[in-house]
Amino acid sequence: MSTIPITVRGAELLKQELQQLKHVERPHVINAISEARAQGDLSENADYDAAKERQSFIEGRIQELEGKLSNAQIIDPRLLDAEGRVVFGATVELEDLGSGGRVTYQIVGDDEADVKESKISISSPIARALIGKYEGDVAEVQAPGGVREYEVLEVRYQ
Repeated sequence: MSTIPITVRGAELLKQELQQLKHVERPHVINAISEARAQGDLSENADYDAAKERQSFIEGRIQELEGKLSNAQIIDPRLLDAEGRVVFGATVELEDLGSGGRVTYQIVGDDEADVKESKISISSPIARALIGKYEGDVAEVQAPGGVREYEVLEVRYQ
């Protein structure tokens, strides 16, 4: 499996979720299964079925997180010497040349992307169009409504 780029913050969030699942959720569901078993007949025990289903979800998520973290390439944008170029982890201020509107995005890994927090995935069309650009460059992005042009106003590594 290839490496997965992730920011320091994104890796920390995955580690926190993994710890929560291993040390809080897993023991809780194991306890719920034992309590359900103590009630007797398991064939008609909805609590037991629900607890087993929850356990299956937790174990699957733990495996998924461990896999992602073992393949993660953690990138700290503050340590990059990209000389003003848009790279993974950079925060980019853009101007939509069509509307004149301004937006700011940080380019992050797929698991970290959240448009509400102005974080876009490295695999998104806009991020792919921005990678390698410098301040003052114009990026053309193929959007559902046609081609949109964005001017790179500022590139920050934070």
